[in-house]
Amino acid sequence: MIRAALLCALLLPGSAFAQSALSRNGGDLRVLDKVTGQLFDLSVGVGQSEKVGFLNIVMNDCRVPSDNPNGDAYAELVVTYRDDPAPVFSGWMIASAPALNAMDHPRYDVWVMDCAN
Repeated sequence: MIRAALLCALLLPGSAFAQSALSRNGGDLRVLDKVTGQLFDLSVGVGQSEKVGFLNIVMNDCRVPSDNPNGDAYAELVVTYRDDPAPVFSGWMIASAPALNAMDHPRYDVWVMDCAN
């Protein structure tokens, strides 16, 4: 509950902690298959999806602070597993604090690395 409130405060305009952000055309993600130990680095465009293993990852947005474009990236993702339409993750991930709103899956971990223009 607290992490959701903190995440909202960071991302929602008009909140006391909100900062202006620039949307980018896509972003870089890292995926870990915890069974095989393989790491996959992906570049995903906004509005596009990528498959890796049994995951399908859709990037809805990728933003950086407007006052520091090389700063902390955060992305809105929807991740599904196999053919299940219910997402295993849907929301914002922050590159510098992946545990703040992490994907909880027994086989895969996903992290936002950066946003790209």
